[in-house]
Amino acid sequence: MKCLIIAAGKGRRLSKLGRPKPLVSLFGLTLIERVILTARKSGIDDFYVVTGYKGEKVRRFLNKFSQKRGIKITHIINEEWERGNGLSVLKAKGLLKNENFILLMGDHLFDEKILIKMKDLQIQDGEVILATDYNTSSNCLVDIKDVTKVLVRDGRIVDIGKDIKEYNAYDTGIFLCSPVIFDVIEEAIACSGESSLSASIRLLAKRGKVRPFDIKDAFWIDVDDEKAFKKAQRSLTERLKKPSDGPISRHINRWLSLKITKYILKTNVTPNQISLFSFILSLIASLFFFLGGYINLATGAVLAQMSSIIDGCDGEVARLKHMESDFGKWLDAVLDRYADAFLLGGLTWYAYSLIPSPLSLIIGFLAITGTFVNSYTADKYDGLMRKKADGHYLRIGRDIRIFIIFIGALINKPLLTLLFIAILMNIENIRRIGILYKFREFKFNW
Repeated sequence: MKCLIIAAGKGRRLSKLGRPKPLVSLFGLTLIERVILTARKSGIDDFYVVTGYKGEKVRRFLNKFSQKRGIKITHIINEEWERGNGLSVLKAKGLLKNENFILLMGDHLFDEKILIKMKDLQIQDGEVILATDYNTSSNCLVDIKDVTKVLVRDGRIVDIGKDIKEYNAYDTGIFLCSPVIFDVIEEAIACSGESSLSASIRLLAKRGKVRPFDIKDAFWIDVDDEKAFKKAQRSLTERLKKPSDGPISRHINRWLSLKITKYILKTNVTPNQISLFSFILSLIASLFFFLGGYINLATGAVLAQMSSIIDGCDGEVARLKHMESDFGKWLDAVLDRYADAFLLGGLTWYAYSLIPSPLSLIIGFLAITGTFVNSYTADKYDGLMRKKADGHYLRIGRDIRIFIIFIGALINKPLLTLLFIAILMNIENIRRIGILYKFREFKFNW
């Protein structure tokens, strides 16, 4: 399916952060990049972008972006960009007049899940579907004075506009359009001189041809001014938190890793490079364990915890810059397993050097074995709990394990640390087996 994006406006209220508005950067990506990359995650691969104000600069940028990301982008020029945004849509008539298409705003950020569901909807000839947000009572991301409001009755949109008094939903700026949208825009301009998209949708709504699609509390925001920009920053970082985050990740590591990530986003450092750097820190930490002596033990402890914090940055950068990949996830998991082995191996060697007994080696072996099984069971356990649990759930994993190493080494109790990890990890593994057995009818990809 094709996607038309309006990015022709000047964006006066956001001008302090940069011009033109589509090229304002948010966490290492411009607004227009975020819109395109989010849409691509929903399965759309053919984009048409309408540019106007400083259009040549935007088009040059998009050409480089297109080559870098392998995305097909067709440029549409609107020299009359100071008129209503409906005119920008009309400029695409010659290219999209024979098929249905997705219509997006160049400054509206959203969850790709909206498009995943919306693009497969059945749309009748002469109809437009608008993604609507019914959360009018508590959506803190909306500027109530500026948002376009929608009145829905009996499954149809009957009125739309910024100043309507009666409404029960918000316009998210996400549309599934049939070619009738071009005819309606032309009619609105001819009849009333109004060239805004809302005026055209209002005209179509009077004919009962605009259908709402409930986004069901999915994320979206119109980044129209500096206040909305800051809200978008907070929302994007909040969305980085995962249900699978353990307590240390959630309350300590994530808070610190986000601060580091904000600096990394200003560079060209990739998520895979961050994963590799975190792994190297773990190797250096384990080397200090092997060297012996409390100073080396404490140094290794600090480096191990640092590696655990930085290990969260790769995923944060990947998600914020839309650089996620199956290989990156797999590489991160592989490096984590090697890092665990070296850290626990080094700590076992340190403990054995203090107490040269087979018991030290046995405890170290149980800690390493429990750790590896803990990592192995994580995938199926997390998959089940994401389906069954509401929000966060109990997860004893790598974040807790590294933090125990950190604290245990600082207080100079290496053998006790290994014993605690061995007991905790193996009990957790047994607990997970029990839970998975309880829900054994649950369909897994074994």
